[in-house]
Amino acid sequence: MQQSAARQDTAGQDTASPDASPAEKTTPGAAVGRVLSGTLNRGLNVRHIRFMALGSAIGTGLFYGSASAIQKAGPAVLLAYIIGGAAVFMVMRALGEMAVRHPVSGSFGQYASRYLGPLAGFVTGWTYVFEMAIVAIADVTAFSIYMGFWFPEVDRWIWILAIIFFLAALNLLSVKVFGELEFWFSLIKVVAIIAMIAGGAAIIAFGFQAGGSTVAPGLGNLVEHGGMFPNGFEGLLASFAVVMFAFGGIETLGITAGEAADPKKVIPKAVNTVPVRVLLFYVLTLGVLMSLFPWNEIGTNGSPFVQIFSGLGIPAASHILNAVVITAALSAINSDIFGAGRILFGLSGQGHAPAVFGKVSRHGVPWMTVVMMAGILLVGVVLNAVIPEDVFIVIASIATFATVWVWVMILASHVAMKREIARKGMPASEFPSPWWPAASILTIAFMALVIGVLGAFEDTRVALYVGAVWLGLLVLAYRLWVKDNGRRRAELVDETSPLPVVESVRQAAR
Repeated sequence: MQQSAARQDTAGQDTASPDASPAEKTTPGAAVGRVLSGTLNRGLNVRHIRFMALGSAIGTGLFYGSASAIQKAGPAVLLAYIIGGAAVFMVMRALGEMAVRHPVSGSFGQYASRYLGPLAGFVTGWTYVFEMAIVAIADVTAFSIYMGFWFPEVDRWIWILAIIFFLAALNLLSVKVFGELEFWFSLIKVVAIIAMIAGGAAIIAFGFQAGGSTVAPGLGNLVEHGGMFPNGFEGLLASFAVVMFAFGGIETLGITAGEAADPKKVIPKAVNTVPVRVLLFYVLTLGVLMSLFPWNEIGTNGSPFVQIFSGLGIPAASHILNAVVITAALSAINSDIFGAGRILFGLSGQGHAPAVFGKVSRHGVPWMTVVMMAGILLVGVVLNAVIPEDVFIVIASIATFATVWVWVMILASHVAMKREIARKGMPASEFPSPWWPAASILTIAFMALVIGVLGAFEDTRVALYVGAVWLGLLVLAYRLWVKDNGRRRAELVDETSPLPVVESVRQAAR
């Protein structure tokens, strides 16, 4: 992981913009930031990033994990998604403020290095890669299971191998191809969710009998089977392990800043859609679902979303849903490869990962990071041969730990940045996080609660053991292998526009 200063300087000379400012040309840290943001192709437009924002909320956590969360909390799971969604929104606003100020690839890994120190940046970046690797393995496995529904005679490993090479090849083309792919994947998922909500609402409004249900549909189902809290407050707490897993990956939006055509415009728009996504894709969808079927019937007869389609009397319900969940799995794997790859690219520029991960193809894509993620997924092919099918809750809890850790580091970096802005009298942020500092403090406290919840229940406690070992190994790796520039804080270019009054004074002074 050691990267010499000479090598980094050379990289900066090779990729420096000819119109770089004198300050950027003379500051080593700024040179690093320039390499990270200048060599990648800014090919993501408003449409791409907006639908990536929509699609990131619809994946395995919703289509598969929601049944587990409902079984733990009952109708109170709606409150869990509202609380979790509010916390995630604050994380995204904090990340959005930093991304607009420093639109670089590597995103929160670099922000942690800049504001909390190089060790924090190292741990944050690699923990996110760890998170994406775990989730990607789960998603690849899910894809093979979904394909097995249509082609039961074909071995699952064939589908896994095929999709790994297919998505890896697409990610090697250009970031615009990735954006287009995510746009269409997300569009299919969004249309499917809206169709489910509309169809379910029609059943409730007109009093049709939902297929497979022994109870008439209606809003009364939310309170007539043990009340809103059938498993008590403990059930609500237990559901957070799965609820927060469902939101995992949403932070990938911050990574797109380095490749967004106009980050100051598209990042705020995408971040501000988070509350709508939470209410639409989780609260409203699951509210309709639990109005159609008593909560204790959901998940006992297949996927909860198959139940909705069956309730509509659609004979090909299972096939329609299978096509949707395949799309969701492809989208998730695609995002996993993209997100982990860009973080690795940023880590390489900081001296926190091998220099080879910083190599960029003629299409402006860090190709070696894509190759590494494909390799990890190939290892997943072997692992899935010995992993039992009921291991989802274990994978979800480990991924939740990694996700929440990354979110805490984002919040801590944001707090440190806000303090530095106030201390040095720097220009105010163009996309400031609301309700500062109270909301940030409450969000950090909530994330600590989620970590505590993982340790409080036996089926998720393994996540703390795995997480503790992982963090310990990262600290050891940092001490042993990271040298020279890797031990320095990242110095990122501040792209905040100066205040008009200050700028006019400067112009007059000239």
